[in-house]
Amino acid sequence: MELKVIKMEIPEGSNLILGQSHFIKTVEDLYEVMTGTASAAKFGIAFSEASGDCLVRAEGNDGELIEAAKNNSLALSCGHTFVVLMKGAFPINVLNAIKGIQEVCGIFCATANPLEVVVAETLLGRGIMGVIDGFIPRGVEDAGDVEERRHLLRRFGYKL
Repeated sequence: MELKVIKMEIPEGSNLILGQSHFIKTVEDLYEVMTGTASAAKFGIAFSEASGDCLVRAEGNDGELIEAAKNNSLALSCGHTFVVLMKGAFPINVLNAIKGIQEVCGIFCATANPLEVVVAETLLGRGIMGVIDGFIPRGVEDAGDVEERRHLLRRFGYKL
């Protein structure tokens, strides 16, 4: 087994969701969730098949994000994984709907941070072992940081 670290490319102003699924219809189901849950969002989706033709299947409504999702999926080359890139919405707006898709097995991460994916490669293929999402902590928040966090969440409309 060989471990590799794959850097995901996240276009400026985008968020990425990385997950695992098990069926060819995943890409169409993800498309339906994105249009039904975040209809104003621009997005691109790529799903890597692990059987049959073993192709990267792609959907979306934004050419740049579709291409970036396909490139990330090819860089990973891990079967039954999917990449969703979005602008104009946050993962929090769609995560529960994505997790509710019956063939979705799990979510590795949802982020706008720099992202590295730890991949194991064997004679059979490649699989995601985990992710490195962003940077290490620089300390613990103080009272001013707490106030800033609370203000930010309210400005975004996530808290009253």
